[in-house]
Amino acid sequence: MILTKKKMAVLGILGLATGLVTYGAPAPARTAETAQVVKITASKFHFTPDHIVLAKGQPVTLQLTSADRTHGFMVRAFGIDTDIQPGKTTAITIRPEKAGTYTTICDHYCGLGHGGMKMTIVVEEATAKSSAAPIVSASNTVSR
Repeated sequence: MILTKKKMAVLGILGLATGLVTYGAPAPARTAETAQVVKITASKFHFTPDHIVLAKGQPVTLQLTSADRTHGFMVRAFGIDTDIQPGKTTAITIRPEKAGTYTTICDHYCGLGHGGMKMTIVVEEATAKSSAAPIVSASNTVSR
């Protein structure tokens, strides 16, 4: 087949038009999972709640705030090590992939009771029940 200049021009225009239509078309809709939100407040020597239970494989956003001073929030197993500044919210989204019990510590010295400032995150195997409610529970057992 011999391509003339006219045929090449038509093919070029068709190719350009096809590219523009494809580029300008909306992307296919994604079915992104919406992360459940857990609010955690750090204050003098404790986290509230001090115990949360998450479903394995389900995304969750931890919204961290401080009621009084700068605190740390470190969970080695999840690769989290951040500071929580008073008056600001620090949001961290995770998808726990391994069931287990994990200790969270304040790794920013905040006073004499700093060494006991911990919370527990439990990740449970996802079930039909827990996938409908990814955060199985959150509690605070600190007595004041």
